[in-house]
Amino acid sequence: MTTSRTAPYATGHIGLNVTDLRRSMAFYQEVFGFDALAESRDAGRSFVFLGYGDALVLTLWEQSTGAFPADRPGLHHLSFQVDSMDQVREAEGRARSVGARIFHGGVVPHQEGSASGGVFFADPDGIRLEVFAPGGAEAMTAPTPGAPTCGFF
Repeated sequence: MTTSRTAPYATGHIGLNVTDLRRSMAFYQEVFGFDALAESRDAGRSFVFLGYGDALVLTLWEQSTGAFPADRPGLHHLSFQVDSMDQVREAEGRARSVGARIFHGGVVPHQEGSASGGVFFADPDGIRLEVFAPGGAEAMTAPTPGAPTCGFF
């Protein structure tokens, strides 16, 4: 017997370590349109809170070196949902305009025959990102037959 439950948790905000706060802040503001809600440039304590209005979505912490190690345990990718495939394509255009590395050549479905799809790309530190819509990808070809697109990039 299946019972319905109310989820006890919802995602609050995401915190990412970055190597260059100014560069990453500009990237996330350009691609996602985030506002800077609060920030510190104090030595050893550089961070920015990004979001919309009063809603905190992402915190960037300047406290790392090197590039994101995609071959290590931890974050696989960070995904953002939008309402339409047009919005996905707009995000793709903004990501391309700032020189982001685009995976799969552009917008793709999540798997063969899937209505949902998105664009997969990396931020300046190599953190893998996704912007997707729940519909509009039905006629697209999946880049990895038999496997979820968001799992292999």
